[in-house]
Amino acid sequence: MAISPRQTSPTRTARLDPAVSAKSTVLSLSKGLRALESFTTRDPELNLSEIASRAGLDPGTAYRLIKTLVMLGYLRQIGGAKRYRLAMKVLDLGFHAIAGMDFHESSRPVLRSLVSEVNDAASLTVLDGGEVLYVERVQAPWGRLGVNVRVGSRIPVYCAAAGHAILAYLPPKRRKEILALCERLNLTPHTPVALADLERRFARARKLGYALWDQDHIPGLRVLAAPVLDPDGQPFGAVSVASPAVSGTVETFVKSSAGPLGRAAEELSRILRISGAASAA
Repeated sequence: MAISPRQTSPTRTARLDPAVSAKSTVLSLSKGLRALESFTTRDPELNLSEIASRAGLDPGTAYRLIKTLVMLGYLRQIGGAKRYRLAMKVLDLGFHAIAGMDFHESSRPVLRSLVSEVNDAASLTVLDGGEVLYVERVQAPWGRLGVNVRVGSRIPVYCAAAGHAILAYLPPKRRKEILALCERLNLTPHTPVALADLERRFARARKLGYALWDQDHIPGLRVLAAPVLDPDGQPFGAVSVASPAVSGTVETFVKSSAGPLGRAAEELSRILRISGAASAA
């Protein structure tokens, strides 16, 4: 079955991999970065011995690195004391990285991590009128789903787990307006179409943090979806995972997928916040 697309207008310090050849690395650079990574929001000021200990450096090396980082403007000394903190120049590196982020591109590694022996596919969708629009999709090569969903595909919001994950976090009046945009048909004996049934589904999705569809839209297909929230806590879209019903029980599907899905939704929400995608949408 094919769904065709439609045209639309504590800090971890990095360590070198022992397998990497010493000829291809600059150890002094690695040590300098480890010194910078020693600072945290909890400990924004450190002395030389604290930096050396956290970065795994001897005092002499730490001293030379600190003096170099101060000279370059990445560290600053606190008054006349022998304590240091990150300088504003470090922020420039972070801001440059954020400015170059693309939310859709950044979402692909998150989706790939959700595809496993349990989940055959993972998707990122957004609300577009009375439909959910697939903007990113990662599918396992073995293809057991029996349904072909591509980027650009659309599904009516009332009969999609992703749609329920989004609508569950919108105000009731807004939900009704969106649901009125499409005709609600019984695609299977289990497809909810009555407003009361849909509201019960939305309430359950809010309580659990995800929406579950067990062959309600397409026979033989299970889908779990969680909202991706913007900086204001409003649903920007949804991330979902899909698996064939023949792969196991619905309880096994939920138990193995709900945790990773929730973490993926949190990670995508975090990427959304720092990339500014919500304001550009």
